[in-house]
Amino acid sequence: MQSAKEKSANAAASAKAGMEKTKASVDEKGDKMKTRDPMEKGAAEQHKEERKMGAETEKQGEKQVNAANTGGVTGHHPTGGFGSGV
Repeated sequence: MQSAKEKSANAAASAKAGMEKTKASVDEKGDKMKTRDPMEKGAAEQHKEERKMGAETEKQGEKQVNAANTGGVTGHHPTGGFGSGV
């Protein structure tokens, strides 16, 4: 089970990653509006995807660090499942 400190650190990492993903999407839309060139529009979309993947990778890394700092295990429910226990 995760400690409160780990949960709050993970929530902060998720919020930060969400903000970065949103910024990437907004920047991409702005870049697409500024040009008519399909190549530049494609480059804007590619850049957005790279930024989103980078944010997700950073979030996962932070979660691993948080788990290591608290001695927790990430991603697993103590009963072995995520369902309703059926």
